[in-house]
Amino acid sequence: MTQRTAEVERNTLETQIQVKINLDGTGKACLVTGVPFLDHMLDQIARHGLIDMDITAQGDHQIDDHHTVEDVGITLGLAVAKALGDKKGICRYGHAYVPLDEALSRVTIDFSGRPGLYYVVEYPRARIGQFDVDLLREFFQGFVNHAGVTLHIDNLKGLNAHHVAETIFKAMGRALRMALTPDPRMAGIMPSTKGSL
Repeated sequence: MTQRTAEVERNTLETQIQVKINLDGTGKACLVTGVPFLDHMLDQIARHGLIDMDITAQGDHQIDDHHTVEDVGITLGLAVAKALGDKKGICRYGHAYVPLDEALSRVTIDFSGRPGLYYVVEYPRARIGQFDVDLLREFFQGFVNHAGVTLHIDNLKGLNAHHVAETIFKAMGRALRMALTPDPRMAGIMPSTKGSL
């Protein structure tokens, strides 16, 4: 099987992002976004999704981290869509429940071609260190819009904001891994009764 890889560069007046991914990797990641907590979360997707990622970003951090976090999500979504190609033969759907101590989250994903984010998460506090937790939704919205997926993220319980965020990103990695896995019984077949995604 040919490995599914992509390189995407996205440059705006606010950010300059480069993403290289291999959907059939081993979970290796090189992450330099200028937002350490985002790097930590992206590493969870890579490790638990078995996706190799090389992501670098420069952004207008003198304002805040919003543009960088959102634009990394956008560029990662573009890269996943490019690497995936026509979607023939994939499982299409993925889901995962992930606990971390007292926290538990569920992520379900559908490579439907229809962007939709359904995000039900309440964080116990507004910041994790210096990181604004509102930006996590912006990351996922950017990803969804450009990967063309329906994504449901539900935090079911949790008292520690870091644990809540980490369960979400680990579950995202596991759900991606399931959805993107080739199904040998579907080789060359579009996983949709419509014949397209």
